[in-house]
Amino acid sequence: MADHRQQFVNPEQPGYVGFANLPNQVHRKSVKKGFEFTLMVVGESGLGKSTLINSLFLTDLYPEREIPGAAEKIEQTVKIDASTVEIEERGVKLRLTVVDTPGYGDAINSKDCFRPILQYIDDQFERYFHDESGLNRRNIVDNRVHCCFYFISPYGHGLKPLDVEFMKALHHKVNIVPVIAKADTLTPKEVRNLKARILEEISQHGIKIYQMPDCDSDEDEDFKEQCRLLKAAVPFAVVGSNQMIEVKGKKVRGRLYPWGVVEVENPEHCDFIKLRTMLITHMQDLQEVTQDVHYENYRSEKLAINKRRAGGAAVALGPSAAAGAAGAAGAAKEGPPEEKDKILLEKEQELQRMQEMLARLQQQMQQQQTTQVAGANNVQSHHV
Repeated sequence: MADHRQQFVNPEQPGYVGFANLPNQVHRKSVKKGFEFTLMVVGESGLGKSTLINSLFLTDLYPEREIPGAAEKIEQTVKIDASTVEIEERGVKLRLTVVDTPGYGDAINSKDCFRPILQYIDDQFERYFHDESGLNRRNIVDNRVHCCFYFISPYGHGLKPLDVEFMKALHHKVNIVPVIAKADTLTPKEVRNLKARILEEISQHGIKIYQMPDCDSDEDEDFKEQCRLLKAAVPFAVVGSNQMIEVKGKKVRGRLYPWGVVEVENPEHCDFIKLRTMLITHMQDLQEVTQDVHYENYRSEKLAINKRRAGGAAVALGPSAAAGAAGAAGAAKEGPPEEKDKILLEKEQELQRMQEMLARLQQQMQQQQTTQVAGANNVQSHHV
């Protein structure tokens, strides 16, 4: 009887193992899973933040937005407005979250107006830390802020005191990319002077903005030149527009003035294309710096605080309670999930009973001391 089973055929050539196919596996898995990125935009009202974001990603993130009047802005506090949109391009999905900060710098007294922004970044770190430390770590949603576009007004002569305070408070928690807004209000010479002034003040105040990584020696010359031009363009002087204008028979995104057209995507007119290229080509590096530097700093501080608290609790409860807690942790590691929860719950109840007993003992000792003091006072009064 003939054997009709199909034989497995080696698809590769002899002498080829197949390690070179591993990047393709990672690529397929990454494309199937999709990507996540969180971008924060910070700056005063009227600098074109929303317009620029819509221009960058060719989408409308704020379809139902209401712009407050001047009277409302006087008393307005800083709000955190996070908008998430799913973008798909050539089969690659990106879950983009844009965090806007309406009200920043609009009040008469803008002191500490960046505190809610700082709290929001810490809250996202705390949420990720909690999810990472939990039992279900398979589907963790990464809402950490990977990049912050900080919009600088083109009407001043450099950084304002609020700009300096904000960047000094947040430069060790998020990747800051300085952006000069509404660059079409400046001449090319004024743009160059303002850029030099801003970089000088950033260096003078010890502010650490996002530094693009150096190119590897084996990269091609075109990519090296692109990286050099991107680094030289910081801070990026940009113009945003959602209008399509016809110029010489071609539709372009830009702004129409009596003296001509400012093309948003023309590198000779502004740095819009350079900013978008920097964000797209270095998106993975922005995420890695957030994970390896900013989040690790937060995580190490959090673990140190928890360790100090645990040490203080062990000292307060005594050696027997500390040993019981250690035994509970060891037993919880070995058993199944249901048994772990049961053991931890029992030990927590035992610790709570010990704390209550310790409180009762302290109360009894205080009462005894009070009784002894009262007795000593009575004896002294009899002697007198």
